[in-house]
Amino acid sequence: MAIRINRVYTRTGDDGKTALVDGSRVPKTSPRIAAYGDVDELNSVLGLVRAELSDARKGAEAASRLDATLGFIQQELFDLGSELATPPAGEYEGMIRVGADNVTRLEGFIDELQPDLAPLKSFVLPGGGRAAAALHLARTVCRRAERTVTVLVDEGQTSAWTARYLNRLSDLLFVQSRWIVAKSGGTETLWQKGLEPPPAGGKRRKQ
Repeated sequence: MAIRINRVYTRTGDDGKTALVDGSRVPKTSPRIAAYGDVDELNSVLGLVRAELSDARKGAEAASRLDATLGFIQQELFDLGSELATPPAGEYEGMIRVGADNVTRLEGFIDELQPDLAPLKSFVLPGGGRAAAALHLARTVCRRAERTVTVLVDEGQTSAWTARYLNRLSDLLFVQSRWIVAKSGGTETLWQKGLEPPPAGGKRRKQ
């Protein structure tokens, strides 16, 4: 399907409705719009992650490797957004759909990085450097996108693979956040249950 954008504003959405791929118009508050809107937000956050990776001074080779992977994923997310913006009645020949191969590829990305990571003994707090923190932000936005897409899945309005893809992507983003910390010489902060606030001028102590 050819795409041609002549101008940014059209005024066609001023009535609170927007057009789907098949030309039908729905309220901007519809679950379908929320679903691909969250995917769009996720794509934007990945752009932020890639900007942080490009500025990384430590672990530059590792950062470049993640950047290439995330650049590819941004393209896939646009395909996913297009799929979510197409209602079942508007599906067309040659339409790109997320499927088992896409999910398997994400699992492969995870499997490539996992051997470099130490086993976890607690939950990881977001942080560990700018790129890692941005990856954690992307992970949480991805989880939200999965939740909104699952609403469409449960209603039979989109393929279950769309939610599965986002589920696996959130796992990958978590692993990538840990991996870039390890490769850049950073330090992970683990959750400590029952931690008391630090006394004035002192160190934190556990209950």
